[in-house]
Amino acid sequence: MDKLKHRWRIARPRLLSGTAYVVLRMICTTLRFELRGFPESEGKLIFCGWHGRSFTFSDYFRQRGWHVIISHSSDGEMQTRIFSKLGYQIIRGSTGRGGVRAAVEAIRALKDGGTMAMTPDGPRGPSGVVQGGVMLMAQKSGAGLVPVGITAKPRLLAKSWDSYMVPLPFSKCLMVFGEPIYVSLHATEEEIEVARLQLETEIHRLEQQVEAELGLTPTPHPTLGN
Repeated sequence: MDKLKHRWRIARPRLLSGTAYVVLRMICTTLRFELRGFPESEGKLIFCGWHGRSFTFSDYFRQRGWHVIISHSSDGEMQTRIFSKLGYQIIRGSTGRGGVRAAVEAIRALKDGGTMAMTPDGPRGPSGVVQGGVMLMAQKSGAGLVPVGITAKPRLLAKSWDSYMVPLPFSKCLMVFGEPIYVSLHATEEEIEVARLQLETEIHRLEQQVEAELGLTPTPHPTLGN
């Protein structure tokens, strides 16, 4: 029994990632995408959207060589396989393990003109709260933080910590991009916190905007007066 469990742990990421990749591609090829405010230049930017809205974003921007950070967890192994197939450059690490190395790699890639896609509230949450790691990367690299609001209709919302969104086939997917937010290399802790809250508020605002445009009920957020 122990041998079977061990074999399953080894085979699980490969088997499940293959299935998940096929489902992702099959659904996303049917979607009707609308993008607004996408920057003219992709270089030295960190695109920031909530963890629960990464399904459509990850597929639309596939095969561009963007960088993503994926944790060393068992789920991270599966995500690494999926994102590699989608053409992303993988940096392994998280707040729990390998965080410093991942941050250093990310900063180096951004300084070289690379582009990153980040879920600033992931991988453990709390949902909708920007964590400090992405702010450090922006400060040390000089990269701009681009808030992104993402939704789709019709869709399914999982009963998970991030209410993960999976659009149904032939859904309309709307993505709206805000203006980049920059953090000075010499910014104080207070200034970094101001920028962090600005990014967090902007992602929520844009998400409420796209939800309302598609006739969905936006999730209330205290800083927006809802």
